[in-house]
Amino acid sequence: MLGIWVRDAAAGLGTLTYYDEENSSFATLGHGIQDIDTEKLLNISNGEIVTSKIISIVKGQPKKVGEIRGVIDEGKKVGEIAKNTEIGVYGKVTNKEFINSIKLPEVPVATRNQTEIGKAKIFCELKNDEVGEYEIEIKKIFKNNSSNNKSMLIKVTDKQLLETTGGIIPRNEWNTNNPKW
Repeated sequence: MLGIWVRDAAAGLGTLTYYDEENSSFATLGHGIQDIDTEKLLNISNGEIVTSKIISIVKGQPKKVGEIRGVIDEGKKVGEIAKNTEIGVYGKVTNKEFINSIKLPEVPVATRNQTEIGKAKIFCELKNDEVGEYEIEIKKIFKNNSSNNKSMLIKVTDKQLLETTGGIIPRNEWNTNNPKW
């Protein structure tokens, strides 16, 4: 008798955080792809990123994590996944034609040592093909945190983003005495 559990595919929605045109690399920063059953990071030997569409947003509330729900629409292949880590998914863009067709203006990004406490902006797509700019406040900077790359505590201050999503960090995950984020 043999009991076996095989998982040969994983799918989910994430945000392509950056694309480096010089070397065609991309990253989806924040967290890696986890197994839905075990909540452990999946060991991914290969994979691809494809296009998707937002179908709804479930607003986060205290003790209830929100989510952006979507579907793989036409599923145009955009790139190949090279590694899945605790802080994000990394890979190479293979469909530069598609990336160039949706390319947004470049945004300067501060390094950890250049980051300052105070007002800042984030970019987020809450509607298909519409990237909005939203206000946040950087409350604390963790310059010496190298274990999980969670280098700052932010507070969403933008009323529209709060009304739509409830914020971007689940309230029940943050404990100021023992920060996970």
